[in-house]
Amino acid sequence: MQHQQLQHILKHVPAGIATLLGPELRFSFANEAMQTLLGGKPLQDQKLADQVDILTPELVEVMQQVYQAGTQFVAKAYGLKHALSEAAEDEVPRYFDIALEPLKDEHDAVQGLLVFVLDVTQQALAQQRAHELARETRRLDARLRVLTETAPQIIFTVDAEGRFEYVSPQWYYFTGQPTTADLNLIWPLLIHPDDRLRVMYQSESARKAGVGWSYEYRLRRHDGQYRWMLSRALPELHVPDKPVFWHGAVTEVNDQRELSEALRRGEAELRFLADSIPQLIWTATSQGFIDYYNQHTLAYSGLSGEQLGPTGWISLLHPSEQNLGARRWVHSVATGEDYEGLFRMRRNDGEYRWHIIRARQLADSRGPRWFGSCTDVDDQHRLREVLQAQYDELARTNRDLDTFVYTASHDLKQPLHNLRGLFDELRRAATFQDEEASVMLEMLDDSLSQLDVTLQELAATVQEQRQLNVPAETIDLQSVTEEVLLGMRPQVQETNATIELNFAAAPKLLYGRANLRSVLHNLINNALKFASPLREPRICVSSALSETGKPLLRVEDNGLGMKPGDAGDGMFQVFDRQHPHIAGAGVGLYLLQRIVNSRGGHIEVDSTPGTGTRFTVYWFE
Repeated sequence: MQHQQLQHILKHVPAGIATLLGPELRFSFANEAMQTLLGGKPLQDQKLADQVDILTPELVEVMQQVYQAGTQFVAKAYGLKHALSEAAEDEVPRYFDIALEPLKDEHDAVQGLLVFVLDVTQQALAQQRAHELARETRRLDARLRVLTETAPQIIFTVDAEGRFEYVSPQWYYFTGQPTTADLNLIWPLLIHPDDRLRVMYQSESARKAGVGWSYEYRLRRHDGQYRWMLSRALPELHVPDKPVFWHGAVTEVNDQRELSEALRRGEAELRFLADSIPQLIWTATSQGFIDYYNQHTLAYSGLSGEQLGPTGWISLLHPSEQNLGARRWVHSVATGEDYEGLFRMRRNDGEYRWHIIRARQLADSRGPRWFGSCTDVDDQHRLREVLQAQYDELARTNRDLDTFVYTASHDLKQPLHNLRGLFDELRRAATFQDEEASVMLEMLDDSLSQLDVTLQELAATVQEQRQLNVPAETIDLQSVTEEVLLGMRPQVQETNATIELNFAAAPKLLYGRANLRSVLHNLINNALKFASPLREPRICVSSALSETGKPLLRVEDNGLGMKPGDAGDGMFQVFDRQHPHIAGAGVGLYLLQRIVNSRGGHIEVDSTPGTGTRFTVYWFE
């Protein structure tokens, strides 16, 4: 009766229970859970070996070995395929704890096995998940440590009491403290004494309030220097619980702070400088709105910065010039071009004074900004107007004098022609008894010729004076010289002169064409006029570069030459003549000097009487 009750109880136990008897391990008993595990078929008197498709060959072999050995064995979380789980969608493995207990008789002989199978699938899967989570946690923790230990910041974790739970190695590198140092004791002592109390108060207040913090303080480095650091931390929140940990980083900001201080000092010094100079200084945004006026601007206008507003300097312009000034400013702001103009600006006493207004755009990391100035040039402007009026008057007077000289020389030619005609008639028809009559007639003839030449030279002088300011152009020296020689062909042929041209060293010249022709004509004409009667004239015209790299012109001849003393003094004086026996008025070299000097050059002369002369024209020195 008790045996039947026990079997009835075992049949309904949720764990699989079976007994196997005999060497072949035939099932003598299997409860419902075991039958369900093995396919739901009756197992009575079935061989264990017939269940190898569910009870794996490995397990069947172990059960046989336990039977033979007569010792118990327990397999934990052993995987088995459930006989009723053949559908493809049910691929979840099943795990069982299997206990094998030998059944012995009263003589301690093994008669069979007691098999106890308990489904632990959920526990096994939970353990697997826990293992995977632990492995992933270790991987993430390792990654986090690599990140914290390679970042340039000091990473730390503190609890609600302010005790350090973790600090990255950077703290030890920075402070030079050993890894055995007590952080909670050492860290506050490394903070600058002037910052220590503030830091402790701010961090404690943040922990009590359950919020993060961000503040700067000075921390002592391993070399004893205090460096500015930025400490930031946030609480680890698990709602609704209060935070118990704060995670943060300490970043060195000493260089940025010093740069910021330098920028602030520089800005203050620039503002002081701008307020100290007697000019109207202002700055404007990229949109062209003024955001700063120096003190001189406020004093000059008699207005405050608020009264001047974002377009203040335009409102100070003369009403007739405001539209022009505003249009130019809008154009500069739109294009970024420099602003410059001459305008009249109203002073605090109502007087309008001339100013040069300039503005330039500066673009940096903070974006484009405009910097402008208004310079009072009223006195210079009015003085320039007076000087310009005087210059115009002098120029007019000079033109009148030139016209007078030109007209006078021209008008005197007719009386001269009349005298020449009367003299020729007198010489032809009249007779003189004086023994020196022929000498006197020759002297009178020379005087008339000299007067004629003088009048011609005066007219030429005035004409050359009017051409001193002809515009400059790039001129080929070879072609211009050949043009000049073409006009002088009769003189060249008459004297049988040899002329050499060499402009290879400096073939081009930026000069006034009419001025250059006059210089070449005068120098070559003088070389022909003052040729030596003892030899055929030889003239060399060449170009070269001076020691400073500027072009120059040389004209050399083998003529009469000049006295050394005269070569440096009297040859450039008007009406002064080196060789009085040769016709001329003595104005050629004077004109030559005026032309060359008018463009910033000068002339040097090297001459030996009876041998020749070399003129060197330095065009721009």
